[in-house]
Amino acid sequence: MNDAPPRTFLFLQGPSSPIFMKIAARLEARGHRCLRINLNMGDRIFWRRRGAFHYRGRVGDFGAYAARVMREERVSDLVLLGEERPHHRAATAAARALGVDVTVIEMGYLRPDWLTVERDGMSSNSHFPADPDHILEAARALPEPDWTPRYSQTFVADAGYDLLYNLPNVFLWFVYPHYRWHALFHPLAEYYGWVRRLMAGKRRAREAAEAIAALRASRAPYFVLPLQLQTDYQLRAHSPYCRQEDAIDEVLTSFAAHADPDARLLVKLHPLDNGLIDWRGFITRRAAALHLGDRAAFVDGGDLAALLAASRGCVTVNSTVGLHALRERTPVKVLGTAIFDMPGLTDQRPLDAFWRDPALPDADLVSAFFRLVAASIQVRGNFYSTAGTDAGAEAIAERLDRRSVNEPGGFVDPPPRRHPRKRPPASGRVADPLS
Repeated sequence: MNDAPPRTFLFLQGPSSPIFMKIAARLEARGHRCLRINLNMGDRIFWRRRGAFHYRGRVGDFGAYAARVMREERVSDLVLLGEERPHHRAATAAARALGVDVTVIEMGYLRPDWLTVERDGMSSNSHFPADPDHILEAARALPEPDWTPRYSQTFVADAGYDLLYNLPNVFLWFVYPHYRWHALFHPLAEYYGWVRRLMAGKRRAREAAEAIAALRASRAPYFVLPLQLQTDYQLRAHSPYCRQEDAIDEVLTSFAAHADPDARLLVKLHPLDNGLIDWRGFITRRAAALHLGDRAAFVDGGDLAALLAASRGCVTVNSTVGLHALRERTPVKVLGTAIFDMPGLTDQRPLDAFWRDPALPDADLVSAFFRLVAASIQVRGNFYSTAGTDAGAEAIAERLDRRSVNEPGGFVDPPPRRHPRKRPPASGRVADPLS
Protein backbone atom coordinates (compact mmCIF):
# COMPACT_ATOMS: atom_id res chain seq x y z
CA MET A 1 0.00 0.00 0.00
CA ASN A 2 1.16 3.56 -0.74
CA ASP A 3 2.32 5.46 2.35
CA ALA A 4 1.05 8.79 0.98
CA PRO A 5 -2.05 10.40 2.57
CA PRO A 6 -5.42 9.02 1.42
CA ARG A 7 -7.07 10.80 -1.51
CA THR A 8 -10.63 11.32 -2.74
CA PHE A 9 -11.46 9.93 -6.19
CA LEU A 10 -14.50 11.20 -8.09
CA PHE A 11 -15.77 8.86 -10.82
CA LEU A 12 -17.91 10.03 -13.73
CA GLN A 13 -19.38 7.86 -16.49
CA GLY A 14 -17.54 4.64 -17.24
CA PRO A 15 -18.23 1.78 -19.62
CA SER A 16 -21.40 -0.31 -19.30
CA SER A 17 -19.40 -2.62 -17.09
CA PRO A 18 -18.73 -3.26 -13.39
CA ILE A 19 -15.08 -2.24 -13.72
CA PHE A 20 -15.46 1.25 -12.18
CA MET A 21 -17.14 -0.27 -9.11
CA LYS A 22 -14.28 -2.75 -8.84
CA ILE A 23 -11.63 -0.03 -9.18
CA ALA A 24 -13.34 1.96 -6.43
CA ALA A 25 -13.51 -1.07 -4.13
CA ARG A 26 -9.77 -1.66 -4.55
CA LEU A 27 -8.93 1.98 -3.99
CA GLU A 28 -10.99 2.03 -0.80
CA ALA A 29 -9.18 -1.12 0.34
CA ARG A 30 -5.99 0.95 0.00
CA GLY A 31 -7.42 3.64 2.28
CA HIS A 32 -8.84 6.09 -0.26
CA ARG A 33 -12.34 7.55 -0.58
CA CYS A 34 -14.42 7.09 -3.77
CA LEU A 35 -17.40 9.12 -4.98
CA ARG A 36 -19.51 9.10 -8.13
CA ILE A 37 -21.76 11.52 -10.02
CA ASN A 38 -24.55 9.60 -11.74
CA LEU A 39 -26.06 11.22 -14.83
CA ASN A 40 -28.70 8.60 -15.70
CA MET A 41 -30.23 5.31 -14.57
CA GLY A 42 -27.56 3.26 -16.30
CA ASP A 43 -24.87 5.02 -14.27
CA ARG A 44 -26.86 4.29 -11.15
CA ILE A 45 -27.13 0.58 -11.95
CA PHE A 46 -23.37 0.31 -12.47
CA TRP A 47 -22.54 2.12 -9.21
CA ARG A 48 -24.28 0.01 -6.59
CA ARG A 49 -22.30 1.42 -3.68
CA ARG A 50 -22.13 4.42 -1.37
CA GLY A 51 -20.82 7.86 -2.28
CA ALA A 52 -23.14 8.66 -5.19
CA PHE A 53 -24.39 12.10 -6.25
CA HIS A 54 -27.27 12.36 -8.72
CA TYR A 55 -27.13 15.16 -11.26
CA ARG A 56 -30.48 15.90 -12.88
CA GLY A 57 -29.72 19.30 -14.37
CA ARG A 58 -28.77 20.42 -17.86
CA VAL A 59 -25.44 19.72 -19.47
CA GLY A 60 -24.64 23.44 -19.71
CA ASP A 61 -24.70 23.72 -15.92
CA PHE A 62 -22.72 20.57 -15.21
CA GLY A 63 -19.26 22.16 -15.11
CA ALA A 64 -20.24 24.44 -12.24
CA TYR A 65 -21.92 21.55 -10.42
CA ALA A 66 -18.90 19.27 -10.82
CA ALA A 67 -16.59 22.05 -9.63
CA ARG A 68 -18.71 22.55 -6.52
CA VAL A 69 -18.65 18.82 -5.72
CA MET A 70 -14.88 18.72 -6.21
CA ARG A 71 -14.34 21.71 -3.91
CA GLU A 72 -16.75 20.63 -1.18
CA GLU A 73 -15.58 17.00 -1.16
CA ARG A 74 -11.89 17.93 -1.51
CA VAL A 75 -11.53 15.71 -4.55
CA SER A 76 -7.95 14.94 -5.57
CA ASP A 77 -8.59 12.78 -8.67
CA LEU A 78 -11.21 12.63 -11.41
CA VAL A 79 -11.65 9.27 -13.19
CA LEU A 80 -13.76 8.85 -16.33
CA LEU A 81 -14.20 7.20 -19.72
CA GLY A 82 -14.36 9.29 -22.89
CA GLU A 83 -13.16 12.76 -21.90
CA GLU A 84 -14.79 14.27 -25.00
CA ARG A 85 -18.34 13.51 -23.89
CA PRO A 86 -20.12 16.84 -23.24
CA HIS A 87 -20.43 16.35 -19.47
CA HIS A 88 -16.86 15.11 -19.25
CA ARG A 89 -15.39 18.03 -21.18
CA ALA A 90 -17.01 20.42 -18.71
CA ALA A 91 -15.85 18.37 -15.70
CA THR A 92 -12.25 17.99 -16.89
CA ALA A 93 -12.00 21.75 -17.50
CA ALA A 94 -13.22 22.36 -13.95
CA ALA A 95 -10.83 19.74 -12.56
CA ARG A 96 -7.80 21.29 -14.25
CA ALA A 97 -8.76 24.74 -12.94
CA LEU A 98 -8.91 23.29 -9.43
CA GLY A 99 -5.68 21.29 -9.69
CA VAL A 100 -7.52 17.94 -9.65
CA ASP A 101 -5.70 15.11 -11.44
CA VAL A 102 -7.62 13.64 -14.40
CA THR A 103 -7.32 9.99 -15.44
CA VAL A 104 -9.02 8.60 -18.55
CA ILE A 105 -9.76 4.88 -18.93
CA GLU A 106 -10.67 3.35 -22.28
CA MET A 107 -10.45 0.24 -24.41
CA GLY A 108 -6.84 -0.76 -24.88
CA TYR A 109 -4.63 0.38 -27.71
CA LEU A 110 -3.10 -3.11 -27.68
CA ARG A 111 -6.28 -5.13 -28.09
CA PRO A 112 -7.94 -7.52 -27.48
CA ASP A 113 -7.29 -7.91 -23.73
CA TRP A 114 -5.67 -4.63 -22.72
CA LEU A 115 -7.10 -1.42 -21.25
CA THR A 116 -5.82 2.13 -21.62
CA VAL A 117 -5.20 4.36 -18.59
CA GLU A 118 -3.79 7.83 -19.32
CA ARG A 119 -3.26 11.06 -17.44
CA ASP A 120 -5.32 14.01 -18.73
CA GLY A 121 -6.62 12.45 -21.93
CA MET A 122 -6.17 10.46 -25.11
CA SER A 123 -5.38 11.19 -28.77
CA SER A 124 -5.20 14.99 -29.20
CA ASN A 125 -5.19 15.36 -25.40
CA SER A 126 -2.59 12.67 -24.80
CA HIS A 127 0.71 13.42 -23.05
CA PHE A 128 2.32 10.30 -24.49
CA PRO A 129 5.54 11.37 -26.26
CA ALA A 130 5.53 12.03 -30.01
CA ASP A 131 9.31 12.33 -30.41
CA PRO A 132 10.88 9.13 -31.80
CA ASP A 133 14.18 9.76 -30.00
CA HIS A 134 12.37 10.13 -26.67
CA ILE A 135 10.51 6.87 -27.27
CA LEU A 136 13.66 4.96 -28.24
CA GLU A 137 15.46 6.15 -25.10
CA ALA A 138 12.51 5.66 -22.71
CA ALA A 139 11.91 2.12 -23.98
CA ARG A 140 15.56 1.06 -24.05
CA ALA A 141 15.38 -1.15 -20.94
CA LEU A 142 11.71 -2.14 -21.18
CA PRO A 143 10.69 -5.72 -21.99
CA GLU A 144 8.69 -6.88 -24.99
CA PRO A 145 4.95 -6.92 -24.13
CA ASP A 146 3.45 -10.27 -23.26
CA TRP A 147 1.17 -10.79 -26.24
CA THR A 148 -0.28 -14.07 -24.90
CA PRO A 149 -4.10 -13.76 -24.66
CA ARG A 150 -5.20 -13.97 -21.05
CA TYR A 151 -8.85 -12.94 -20.92
CA SER A 152 -11.75 -13.43 -23.26
CA GLN A 153 -15.06 -11.64 -23.50
CA THR A 154 -18.09 -12.58 -25.54
CA PHE A 155 -20.45 -10.55 -27.69
CA VAL A 156 -23.29 -11.85 -25.51
CA ALA A 157 -21.70 -10.36 -22.37
CA ASP A 158 -21.01 -7.07 -24.12
CA ALA A 159 -24.57 -6.87 -25.45
CA GLY A 160 -26.05 -7.89 -22.09
CA TYR A 161 -24.23 -5.12 -20.22
CA ASP A 162 -25.21 -2.63 -22.92
CA LEU A 163 -28.88 -3.54 -22.56
CA LEU A 164 -28.63 -3.31 -18.77
CA TYR A 165 -27.20 0.19 -19.09
CA ASN A 166 -29.34 1.65 -21.86
CA LEU A 167 -32.84 0.20 -21.46
CA PRO A 168 -33.39 1.81 -18.03
CA ASN A 169 -32.32 5.13 -19.57
CA VAL A 170 -34.95 4.73 -22.29
CA PHE A 171 -37.88 3.73 -20.07
CA LEU A 172 -36.98 5.65 -16.89
CA TRP A 173 -35.72 8.81 -18.61
CA PHE A 174 -37.88 11.01 -16.36
CA VAL A 175 -35.68 10.21 -13.32
CA TYR A 176 -32.89 12.22 -15.00
CA PRO A 177 -35.06 14.37 -17.32
CA HIS A 178 -32.32 16.53 -18.85
CA TYR A 179 -29.82 13.81 -19.68
CA ARG A 180 -29.09 13.45 -23.38
CA TRP A 181 -27.40 10.36 -24.82
CA HIS A 182 -23.95 11.30 -26.14
CA ALA A 183 -24.04 8.85 -29.07
CA LEU A 184 -25.52 9.66 -32.47
CA PHE A 185 -28.22 6.96 -32.55
CA HIS A 186 -31.01 6.19 -30.10
CA PRO A 187 -30.25 2.94 -28.23
CA LEU A 188 -33.39 1.22 -29.57
CA ALA A 189 -32.36 2.11 -33.13
CA GLU A 190 -28.93 0.62 -32.47
CA TYR A 191 -30.47 -2.63 -31.19
CA TYR A 192 -32.73 -2.80 -34.25
CA GLY A 193 -29.65 -2.45 -36.44
CA TRP A 194 -27.83 -5.18 -34.56
CA VAL A 195 -30.73 -7.61 -34.87
CA ARG A 196 -30.78 -7.07 -38.64
CA ARG A 197 -27.03 -7.62 -38.85
CA LEU A 198 -27.17 -10.83 -36.81
CA MET A 199 -29.95 -12.20 -38.98
CA ALA A 200 -27.84 -11.58 -42.09
CA GLY A 201 -24.62 -12.94 -40.57
CA LYS A 202 -24.18 -15.92 -42.88
CA ARG A 203 -24.81 -13.88 -45.99
CA ARG A 204 -22.37 -11.18 -44.89
CA ALA A 205 -19.65 -13.75 -44.16
CA ARG A 206 -20.17 -15.39 -47.57
CA GLU A 207 -20.01 -12.07 -49.42
CA ALA A 208 -16.85 -11.05 -47.54
CA ALA A 209 -15.17 -14.36 -48.33
CA GLU A 210 -16.07 -14.00 -52.03
CA ALA A 211 -14.73 -10.44 -52.22
CA ILE A 212 -11.47 -11.35 -50.48
CA ALA A 213 -11.03 -14.43 -52.68
CA ALA A 214 -11.53 -12.33 -55.81
CA LEU A 215 -8.97 -9.81 -54.57
CA ARG A 216 -6.40 -12.50 -53.90
CA ALA A 217 -7.07 -14.18 -57.23
CA SER A 218 -6.37 -10.93 -59.06
CA ARG A 219 -2.87 -10.84 -57.53
CA ALA A 220 -3.19 -7.05 -57.61
CA PRO A 221 -1.51 -4.92 -54.94
CA TYR A 222 -4.09 -3.51 -52.55
CA PHE A 223 -4.56 -1.08 -49.68
CA VAL A 224 -6.89 -1.41 -46.67
CA LEU A 225 -9.22 1.32 -45.39
CA PRO A 226 -10.71 0.14 -42.06
CA LEU A 227 -13.88 2.02 -41.19
CA GLN A 228 -14.51 3.27 -37.67
CA LEU A 229 -17.78 3.54 -35.80
CA GLN A 230 -19.69 6.70 -36.69
CA THR A 231 -20.17 7.30 -32.95
CA ASP A 232 -16.45 6.88 -32.13
CA TYR A 233 -15.07 9.95 -30.35
CA GLN A 234 -11.69 9.26 -31.94
CA LEU A 235 -13.41 10.11 -35.21
CA ARG A 236 -15.73 12.82 -33.90
CA ALA A 237 -13.29 14.76 -31.68
CA HIS A 238 -9.82 13.88 -32.94
CA SER A 239 -10.13 14.12 -36.71
CA PRO A 240 -10.74 16.91 -39.23
CA TYR A 241 -13.95 15.24 -40.44
CA CYS A 242 -17.50 15.96 -39.36
CA ARG A 243 -18.69 12.59 -40.65
CA GLN A 244 -16.95 9.43 -41.76
CA GLU A 245 -18.46 9.87 -45.23
CA ASP A 246 -16.12 12.83 -45.77
CA ALA A 247 -13.06 10.76 -44.87
CA ILE A 248 -14.15 7.95 -47.20
CA ASP A 249 -14.77 10.42 -50.00
CA GLU A 250 -11.30 11.94 -49.57
CA VAL A 251 -9.62 8.53 -49.63
CA LEU A 252 -11.54 7.28 -52.68
CA THR A 253 -10.91 10.51 -54.60
CA SER A 254 -7.18 10.46 -53.83
CA PHE A 255 -6.92 6.77 -54.67
CA ALA A 256 -8.67 7.24 -58.02
CA ALA A 257 -6.36 10.08 -59.00
CA HIS A 258 -2.98 8.94 -57.66
CA ALA A 259 -2.80 5.16 -57.08
CA ASP A 260 -1.27 2.83 -59.67
CA PRO A 261 -3.92 1.71 -62.19
CA ASP A 262 -3.58 -1.93 -61.12
CA ALA A 263 -3.92 -1.18 -57.38
CA ARG A 264 -7.06 -2.04 -55.42
CA LEU A 265 -8.66 -0.48 -52.32
CA LEU A 266 -10.38 -2.74 -49.79
CA VAL A 267 -12.81 -0.91 -47.47
CA LYS A 268 -13.51 -3.00 -44.38
CA LEU A 269 -16.51 -2.42 -42.13
CA HIS A 270 -15.95 -2.15 -38.39
CA PRO A 271 -17.04 -5.44 -36.78
CA LEU A 272 -19.24 -3.59 -34.24
CA ASP A 273 -20.99 -1.36 -36.77
CA ASN A 274 -24.74 -1.25 -36.08
CA GLY A 275 -25.76 -1.35 -39.73
CA LEU A 276 -27.84 1.84 -39.58
CA ILE A 277 -25.76 3.50 -42.29
CA ASP A 278 -25.54 1.82 -45.68
CA TRP A 279 -21.78 2.00 -46.04
CA ARG A 280 -21.75 -0.50 -48.88
CA GLY A 281 -24.18 1.61 -50.89
CA PHE A 282 -22.34 4.84 -50.16
CA ILE A 283 -18.97 3.41 -51.18
CA THR A 284 -20.41 1.74 -54.30
CA ARG A 285 -21.96 5.01 -55.45
CA ARG A 286 -18.82 7.09 -54.82
CA ALA A 287 -16.60 4.47 -56.49
CA ALA A 288 -18.87 4.48 -59.55
CA ALA A 289 -18.80 8.28 -59.71
CA LEU A 290 -15.00 8.15 -59.66
CA HIS A 291 -14.93 5.43 -62.36
CA LEU A 292 -13.08 3.01 -60.06
CA GLY A 293 -14.98 -0.06 -61.27
CA ASP A 294 -13.74 -3.17 -59.46
CA ARG A 295 -10.70 -1.32 -58.07
CA ALA A 296 -12.67 -0.54 -54.88
CA ALA A 297 -14.23 -3.36 -52.87
CA PHE A 298 -16.28 -3.36 -49.66
CA VAL A 299 -16.13 -6.23 -47.16
CA ASP A 300 -18.05 -6.89 -43.96
CA GLY A 301 -15.85 -9.56 -42.39
CA GLY A 302 -12.59 -11.39 -42.98
CA ASP A 303 -9.33 -11.88 -41.09
CA LEU A 304 -8.04 -8.36 -40.54
CA ALA A 305 -4.49 -9.35 -39.55
CA ALA A 306 -4.08 -11.48 -42.68
CA LEU A 307 -5.51 -8.72 -44.88
CA LEU A 308 -3.11 -6.14 -43.42
CA ALA A 309 -0.08 -8.41 -43.65
CA ALA A 310 -0.60 -8.98 -47.39
CA SER A 311 -1.47 -5.37 -48.22
CA ARG A 312 0.71 -2.54 -49.51
CA GLY A 313 -0.57 -0.19 -46.84
CA CYS A 314 -3.32 0.86 -44.44
CA VAL A 315 -5.09 4.24 -44.51
CA THR A 316 -6.98 5.18 -41.36
CA VAL A 317 -8.47 8.26 -39.76
CA ASN A 318 -7.09 7.22 -36.36
CA SER A 319 -8.27 3.66 -35.72
CA THR A 320 -6.24 1.30 -33.55
CA VAL A 321 -6.21 -0.91 -36.65
CA GLY A 322 -3.19 1.23 -37.51
CA LEU A 323 -1.39 -0.37 -34.59
CA HIS A 324 -2.20 -3.84 -35.92
CA ALA A 325 -0.74 -2.78 -39.25
CA LEU A 326 2.45 -1.53 -37.59
CA ARG A 327 2.89 -4.87 -35.85
CA GLU A 328 2.74 -6.46 -39.31
CA ARG A 329 5.29 -3.88 -40.57
CA THR A 330 2.67 -2.60 -42.99
CA PRO A 331 2.89 1.08 -44.06
CA VAL A 332 0.28 3.31 -42.40
CA LYS A 333 -1.15 6.70 -43.33
CA VAL A 334 -3.12 8.54 -40.58
CA LEU A 335 -5.64 11.24 -41.53
CA GLY A 336 -6.61 12.40 -38.04
CA THR A 337 -4.78 12.54 -34.70
CA ALA A 338 -3.40 9.34 -33.18
CA ILE A 339 -0.68 8.66 -30.63
CA PHE A 340 1.12 6.43 -33.14
CA ASP A 341 1.27 9.06 -35.90
CA MET A 342 4.91 10.19 -35.95
CA PRO A 343 7.97 10.08 -38.21
CA GLY A 344 9.41 6.59 -38.41
CA LEU A 345 6.11 4.89 -37.63
CA THR A 346 3.62 6.32 -40.14
CA ASP A 347 3.98 7.94 -43.54
CA GLN A 348 4.18 11.71 -42.99
CA ARG A 349 3.67 12.72 -46.62
CA PRO A 350 0.31 13.80 -48.12
CA LEU A 351 -2.17 11.02 -48.87
CA ASP A 352 -1.74 11.49 -52.62
CA ALA A 353 1.94 10.45 -52.36
CA PHE A 354 1.22 7.44 -50.13
CA TRP A 355 -0.33 5.28 -52.83
CA ARG A 356 2.72 5.15 -55.11
CA ASP A 357 5.49 4.62 -52.57
CA PRO A 358 4.22 3.93 -49.02
CA ALA A 359 6.91 4.33 -46.34
CA LEU A 360 7.69 1.25 -44.27
CA PRO A 361 7.70 1.72 -40.48
CA ASP A 362 11.10 1.57 -38.77
CA ALA A 363 11.37 -1.81 -37.01
CA ASP A 364 13.35 -0.50 -34.01
CA LEU A 365 10.92 2.36 -33.42
CA VAL A 366 7.91 0.06 -33.78
CA SER A 367 9.34 -2.24 -31.12
CA ALA A 368 10.22 0.64 -28.79
CA PHE A 369 6.80 2.24 -29.25
CA PHE A 370 4.93 -0.91 -28.29
CA ARG A 371 7.21 -1.55 -25.31
CA LEU A 372 6.67 1.97 -23.97
CA VAL A 373 2.92 1.98 -24.60
CA ALA A 374 2.50 -1.37 -22.85
CA ALA A 375 4.60 -0.33 -19.83
CA SER A 376 3.21 3.17 -19.31
CA ILE A 377 -0.43 3.49 -20.44
CA GLN A 378 -1.76 -0.07 -20.80
CA VAL A 379 -2.85 -2.73 -18.32
CA ARG A 380 -4.09 -6.24 -18.96
CA GLY A 381 -7.84 -6.77 -18.66
CA ASN A 382 -11.16 -6.02 -20.35
CA PHE A 383 -14.58 -4.50 -19.65
CA TYR A 384 -16.91 -7.47 -20.07
CA SER A 385 -15.66 -10.58 -18.28
CA THR A 386 -15.24 -11.35 -14.59
CA ALA A 387 -11.57 -12.26 -14.85
CA GLY A 388 -10.83 -9.35 -17.19
CA THR A 389 -12.52 -6.72 -15.04
CA ASP A 390 -10.91 -8.11 -11.88
CA ALA A 391 -7.44 -7.95 -13.43
CA GLY A 392 -7.99 -4.55 -15.02
CA ALA A 393 -9.45 -3.04 -11.84
CA GLU A 394 -6.56 -4.29 -9.71
CA ALA A 395 -3.90 -2.97 -12.12
CA ILE A 396 -5.61 0.42 -12.55
CA ALA A 397 -6.20 0.86 -8.82
CA GLU A 398 -2.53 0.13 -8.16
CA ARG A 399 -1.40 2.72 -10.70
CA LEU A 400 -3.79 5.33 -9.33
CA ASP A 401 -2.71 4.60 -5.78
CA ARG A 402 0.99 4.86 -6.63
CA ARG A 403 0.53 7.81 -9.02
CA SER A 404 2.30 5.77 -11.68
CA VAL A 405 -0.07 6.36 -14.62
CA ASN A 406 2.01 7.11 -17.77
CA GLU A 407 5.14 5.82 -16.03
CA PRO A 408 7.82 5.00 -16.87
CA GLY A 409 8.62 7.57 -19.52
CA GLY A 410 5.17 7.95 -21.06
CA PHE A 411 4.36 11.56 -20.09
CA VAL A 412 5.54 14.84 -21.57
CA ASP A 413 4.13 18.30 -20.90
CA PRO A 414 2.61 20.15 -22.66
CA PRO A 415 0.70 17.59 -24.74
CA PRO A 416 2.62 17.17 -28.01
CA ARG A 417 -0.45 16.92 -30.26
CA ARG A 418 -3.20 19.32 -31.26
CA HIS A 419 -6.88 18.96 -31.99
CA PRO A 420 -7.26 18.98 -35.78
CA ARG A 421 -9.33 21.81 -37.16
CA LYS A 422 -12.67 20.62 -38.48
CA ARG A 423 -13.28 20.94 -42.18
CA PRO A 424 -16.73 22.03 -43.38
CA PRO A 425 -18.97 18.98 -43.94
CA ALA A 426 -19.59 17.91 -47.49
CA SER A 427 -22.60 19.47 -49.16
CA GLY A 428 -25.91 18.07 -47.99
CA ARG A 429 -24.57 16.52 -44.79
CA VAL A 430 -25.16 17.68 -41.25
CA ALA A 431 -22.17 18.26 -38.99
CA ASP A 432 -21.75 16.31 -35.78
CA PRO A 433 -23.10 18.43 -32.87
CA LEU A 434 -19.79 17.78 -31.07
CA SER A 435 -17.93 19.77 -33.69
